Amino acid sequence: MAGLVVKPRARILHGHDWVFSSEVLKVFGNPADGDVISLKDGRDRLIGSAIYNSKSQIVARRFSRQRQDLDLDFFKRRIAQASEYRGRRSVDPKLRRIVWSESDGLPGVVIDRYGDYFVLQTLTLAIDLRKNLIIAAIVDLFRDATIIERNDSAVRKAEGLELRTGVLEGDAPSGPITVQLGGLKFDVDLLHGQKTGFYLDQAPNYSAVAHFAPERRVLDCFANRGAFALACAQAGATDVAAVEENSENVAAGKRNAERHGLKVRWIEQDVFAFLRGAEKAEAEYDLIILDPPSFTKTKSGLRDALRGYRELHVRAFKLLSKNGLLATFSCSHHVSETAFAQTIAEALVDARRSARRLRRFEQAIDHPVLPTIPETEYFKGVLLEMMPGR
Repeated sequence: MAGLVVKPRARILHGHDWVFSSEVLKVFGNPADGDVISLKDGRDRLIGSAIYNSKSQIVARRFSRQRQDLDLDFFKRRIAQASEYRGRRSVDPKLRRIVWSESDGLPGVVIDRYGDYFVLQTLTLAIDLRKNLIIAAIVDLFRDATIIERNDSAVRKAEGLELRTGVLEGDAPSGPITVQLGGLKFDVDLLHGQKTGFYLDQAPNYSAVAHFAPERRVLDCFANRGAFALACAQAGATDVAAVEENSENVAAGKRNAERHGLKVRWIEQDVFAFLRGAEKAEAEYDLIILDPPSFTKTKSGLRDALRGYRELHVRAFKLLSKNGLLATFSCSHHVSETAFAQTIAEALVDARRSARRLRRFEQAIDHPVLPTIPETEYFKGVLLEMMPGR
């Protein structure tokens, strides 16, 4: 088997599963892009099997510490293990992430389940070349499965892959499907919605934030289709405003609210523009939720992302009542928890407010994090309580 010899200080020798181009000592056996290769250290000892792509900055991604090929039995075994892991942790079997890439030993594979619909992402070249094996594995394991491809993520470009969306197996849904979470039903567009259709990584946080909503005036920013807004309205908020720029999301959010007889004021506007206007109007809220899409997909965009987060938080802090609460989230991988916390602290200073942190938020348990691979953790969030008289 062709492969790579890694340099002595390569991160893969310290628990990570990636090899960057700068960490390669030599290439042997003339591997082709998309091949399964062997990884060896400088003493010619095997350190695992990996997928290879010379055109990517991450030239190799280890998927096993043994000699292993990517065949149907391998995919069935790994997907079954991933599903069983989540089943043991009481994650809803019909609404959950089944496979989360390196966290499940399947680099570049993401599988989300929405009832009988399975949404698949193949984000690395070698995995994309073996997509039919993954489809066969899903069908063998879950039987009557409709499999939808959501390969419209920009990260595929780094692997030299085209962006694609469509149905791979079964019949296409006639329109949005309905899912239930925490007693609320939501219309989900699996072919065109955000991510794979719904923010599954936030699933436990909707009710956690709504716990603080009773008798409060709530502002849900970047509301998408209204999960936070509806949860807060259901919990007994006195007033709920949801700000969302996308007209399709606003229409879906209104349908979701009407279905449950919940009152939510929808505002179709850019969030930053809305917050500026609300400050001028001297509006006030008791609970503000900030759940924006990623502000940067690259490390080079980090400075601009932090500038955006700082402005967003300054404006939110100025709108909060004296005992107000802010639930704020970031899904930007390149924004570390430390950088996010520092940006919030700077925004508090700029807004001349003081706050206590009540709790942290994490990505849902079906998005497991490996301590040795920081990239498996991209999500962070905090709940802050304003301090009056400071």
